[in-house]
Amino acid sequence: MSHSLKVWAILAGGSVIQGCSAGAAAPQEGLPVIDACFVSEAGSVHVELEVASTAEERSKGLMGRTSLAPDAGMLFEYRKPRDAEHGFWMYNTLIPLDIAYLNGEGVIGSIRKMVPCASASGSGCPSYPAGVPFINAVEMNAGFFREHQIRTGDRLHLDAENCPTR
Repeated sequence: MSHSLKVWAILAGGSVIQGCSAGAAAPQEGLPVIDACFVSEAGSVHVELEVASTAEERSKGLMGRTSLAPDAGMLFEYRKPRDAEHGFWMYNTLIPLDIAYLNGEGVIGSIRKMVPCASASGSGCPSYPAGVPFINAVEMNAGFFREHQIRTGDRLHLDAENCPTR
């Protein structure tokens, strides 16, 4: 094999490997992504949220991801409010996450820390109930809300046009 063919083969192989690792953090196929922001006393934090609005999309959530961009997350939308006992689990979820449970006005009612579950079945994973009624939930990387001083009572704006400037 000539030197240039060897270099091309190595570069092509590297692209395949890079593409595979990058794909692990790629958004769930077919989900819309919206620009939004959390607004708190500390300021405004812009985020990009994948929107899971069907039962199937919500069920898959962020399963199988090995990473999530620092400003990326997933918005779980429900048609009807959920009660305080309703919660999320971390079955097949590989990265630690924080979840904020929101009311219909986007106000955060509670924030929970969630850890990956190594159980081979969902029944072996703990649930993280909201503790408050909610209609939407947002999962972000673990520590996101603390890092940005976002607390209960703060708000998520789903339309980036309504977000204060950076």
